[in-house]
Amino acid sequence: MAIGRVTQRMMTHSSLENLQRGLGNLATLQERLSTGRVINRPSDDPTGTTSAMRLRTSLADQAQYARNAMDGLGWLTQADSAMDSVTTTVKRARDLALQGANASTAGVVAREALAVEVDGLREELLAIANTTYLDSPVFGGVTGGTVAYDATGAYVGVPGDVNRRIAGDVVVKVDVNGADVFGSGPTSAFAELEALSVALRAGNQTAINAAIDTLNSRVDTVTSARTAAGTRFQRLEKAEVAAGDSSLSLENQLSTIENADLAATTVDLKMQEVAYQAALAATSRVMQPSLLDFLR
Repeated sequence: MAIGRVTQRMMTHSSLENLQRGLGNLATLQERLSTGRVINRPSDDPTGTTSAMRLRTSLADQAQYARNAMDGLGWLTQADSAMDSVTTTVKRARDLALQGANASTAGVVAREALAVEVDGLREELLAIANTTYLDSPVFGGVTGGTVAYDATGAYVGVPGDVNRRIAGDVVVKVDVNGADVFGSGPTSAFAELEALSVALRAGNQTAINAAIDTLNSRVDTVTSARTAAGTRFQRLEKAEVAAGDSSLSLENQLSTIENADLAATTVDLKMQEVAYQAALAATSRVMQPSLLDFLR
């Protein structure tokens, strides 16, 4: 049976290969410990790298959904505050109409004073109707302008919904239609206040009484619009929380794939150091080549 001849060169080459392999393992562990990551380049774990890339894409999506929800909350918060002011303004106008309906105490001068205040309330209501969020009118639809109503109370916005995507297939409207709050044309809140002002100056009790009923209806209309906006506000709040929870879960998954277990890596590094030092010592004892060995 033939036995292969093992030369000094073969032993040297094999020993160096083993030492180099051990040194490479040592360098890998040192890199993991210094970076805190198991995957420092795609070649470290191609499968893990693919999974990490997908998780990072999902993380970016969730972060965008959270930003969209926060932006939507800003829109609806501004709209809700505006509608609260609308309710206060309309109720004040109704109170003035009730005072004007008291024919026994409301003289010409008193009615004129009431009419002047109603005119002021109309201007105030017009300013509220042009409330903006980030320079966009919250009641103006998808208009690129900065106002929803002009000085005459005419709607100059562009009808349409301002939407925000808060999940993969979930879109929520974040603005409020101006017509749902203020009406339009001759039946708008501005026209109603103007008619009340005229009726007060003229002492037209029938028109004043009609204005009282109309303003009561307007309060109900604003309340309905505010309720609908509040429902969407709650959806956005829940979506923001859900996006945050999803992000936390995805970050944990990403950490499991990419991050190194520092305690375990430290133990592995110490063991590899001991093994490498032992390999160096063993190789130095076994391999003591002489000049004759190099000449063979």
